Amino acid sequence: MQHRAPARPSLPASSGARSGRDRLPSLTGLRFWAALAVVAYHLSRQLGPLPVISDLAWYGRSGVTFFFVLSGFVLAWTYDGARVPAKAFLWRRFARIWPLLALTTAASVAVWAALGRAVPAKAVAASLLLVHAWVPDPVVLKGGNPAAWSLSDEAWFYLLFPALMALPLLRTSRARRRTAVLAAAGAVLVWLSGALLTDPAVRGWALDYFPLTRTLHFLLGVATGLAVRHGWRPRLGVGPAVALVACWHLLLIPWHHAVPDGLWYGPYAASQLLAAPLFALLVSAAAHADLTGRRTGLAGRLSLRLGHWSFAWYLIHEIVIRLCLAHYGEPAGLPATAALWTLALTVSLALAALAYHCAEHPLERRLRTLGPRPPTRRPRPSTRRPDEVDASALPGRPGGATLPGKS
Repeated sequence: MQHRAPARPSLPASSGARSGRDRLPSLTGLRFWAALAVVAYHLSRQLGPLPVISDLAWYGRSGVTFFFVLSGFVLAWTYDGARVPAKAFLWRRFARIWPLLALTTAASVAVWAALGRAVPAKAVAASLLLVHAWVPDPVVLKGGNPAAWSLSDEAWFYLLFPALMALPLLRTSRARRRTAVLAAAGAVLVWLSGALLTDPAVRGWALDYFPLTRTLHFLLGVATGLAVRHGWRPRLGVGPAVALVACWHLLLIPWHHAVPDGLWYGPYAASQLLAAPLFALLVSAAAHADLTGRRTGLAGRLSLRLGHWSFAWYLIHEIVIRLCLAHYGEPAGLPATAALWTLALTVSLALAALAYHCAEHPLERRLRTLGPRPPTRRPRPSTRRPDEVDASALPGRPGGATLPGKS
């Protein structure tokens, strides 16, 4: 089923040479900063804190929330109106995430074994089948590659996405606005529901990992991506949106000193559940800047390269931290902590670059050629007015495609 969208702004001519995944280049650049927040979070809590940096990154795990919002935004913006069968869409997503998941899970299990810790087969199987976040068992949830839990949530989002795009609740601007508001409000209610869960372990799983809980963030991203795709423009620019995100993390510092993380109203769960609207504003502002040809400081060659490596970096960095701790032990004093941070950052990022160029990207391309593809359609005579924009020429659009799940 298709619906006519209003004319949308075309990209600046300079963007035409970009590859499909970089047609909104500022979003690629933002991926690196979100991954860096997660990496700094783990470095702070496992290798020891650094002044100022660790204060800001103490709840950097909210970078995962950013990725969930970004995933919904990019998929909705890319596939809106696209005629891509569900099986082809799902195969593309499998090719995107599973090869590197399998590679890093094998590396993680090997490192655990070298350190004398066996990983149960059920944990490895759950990770490779992308179902581990559904199980409230820490051994299963984190037994393979601990960082990979979010891919279980992503796999659920991918299964849900074709159905979401076919629902009426996202087809009008009013419906999209209502959906975004309800998704943001739902996340607040989920956070407040923590008061009803007295077991800290169950509460942590239900609020932080459970795919149904995190679906609200993905849905917010989908609604926002469709809104931008159909002409909505955020009132905030990239700079003010970044400032709002920074202010949120600054607010968490006194909150952290006032309320322990173990309490349901502490900043730990709030940092992840309540930041999604700010991330949606940031992603929308960055996408709009790209569409209108404005510079954001996020779309340079180095930013794109780091953005490409961010997925591998996210999956590899915790393995490197584990090895550093095993070899050097916990650092004593600021110089030793800074040195170990530098070593872990450098090695993990170098390995991420290697993994991207030698495994992630080539395997994704290879798997895509082996799987189902969208049907090729002959171009129909154009009925557009001269002032209308060709939607298939916009960034991220597979030419000649319509809605996922429709053939």
